[in-house]
Amino acid sequence: MQTEELISKEEFEKMLQDSYTYKLNVADVVKGVIVKKEKDGYLVDIGAKQEAFLPNREITNFAEQNPDDIVKLWEEKEFYVMKDEEDDEIATLSLKKLSCAQAWAKLSEIKNENANAMAKVISSVKGGLIAEVEGLRGFIPSSQLRTGAPIENQIGQEIEVKILEVDPKRNKLILSQRQVYTQQREMVADEIISRLAVDQVVEGEIVRIADFGAFVDIEGIDGLLPISEISWERIKHPSDVVSLGQKIEVKIIKIDEDLKRISLSLKRMGANPWDEIADKLKEGDIVKGTVNKITSFGVFINIYPGVEALLPSNEISDEHVNLNNMFTIGEEVEVLIKKFTPQEHRIGLSLKDKNED
Repeated sequence: MQTEELISKEEFEKMLQDSYTYKLNVADVVKGVIVKKEKDGYLVDIGAKQEAFLPNREITNFAEQNPDDIVKLWEEKEFYVMKDEEDDEIATLSLKKLSCAQAWAKLSEIKNENANAMAKVISSVKGGLIAEVEGLRGFIPSSQLRTGAPIENQIGQEIEVKILEVDPKRNKLILSQRQVYTQQREMVADEIISRLAVDQVVEGEIVRIADFGAFVDIEGIDGLLPISEISWERIKHPSDVVSLGQKIEVKIIKIDEDLKRISLSLKRMGANPWDEIADKLKEGDIVKGTVNKITSFGVFINIYPGVEALLPSNEISDEHVNLNNMFTIGEEVEVLIKKFTPQEHRIGLSLKDKNED
């Protein structure tokens, strides 16, 4: 005779209860429906007759965002389990931890695929911009910006970026706008350059300024305007003449199709002062000029707008003299033209020969 094992009423009730509930563990991801708004958070129905609590502080990373704008009653979402049930306390959930984990994973995937992402510029800080991408905030260094225009002008804009570094453990996200531009530039550079020619006058916008020159956006590609091609007169820095965001007309003086580089000139948009003085001055003339620069070997003097001539030390005196004691920048002096070769952009001056006369 077969004996059947009977189940007690208590065991049956426990099995029935277990069928409606399950144990939550920290770091689990669960689905739930937001069913009630509380003073400092929301109650979430996670199924099987269980509720959990979503604190307001766990809804978003950004203090300026209103939790009510992110979650709505009766909306179903996925949540990260921060704290499991303990005694009479219900589990605690987090939206921001789940969204952060998902965002970091997505950004890592985007970086690995060398794809681009859209970011919204939030604010400017020392050395660059803060931008939000996939709900996370990253840093765009100034060196990685597409344009050198005032960065405050980009706040609130949606821009396309490359992801340079993703480090969730250090909460570090570094972005680049410039690399996107470089990628796009390479795609269109050949077509644009094929339409340009040396001596052609083009209009562009100053997008970056460096000590050695300025970069001008010409139809989507950057051309270099060297400091030596900005003005016929000596300038200390490109920003003395041009400014970020400025629209200017420049002349193309060189095209390197292999390297896809364009060299530009601003000073050649006007008359060449060296050509102008060819028939106005000659050797032996005494002229007035302004001291522009003092060096150990001589003094550079501006004798005509855009024309600088050299007064060598040995043409000042037969004796050793301290040039800094004799001359000051901006001082007006009278000198004699000793050597005159404007076609080579060279003029030699003399003070002692002028004094002998």
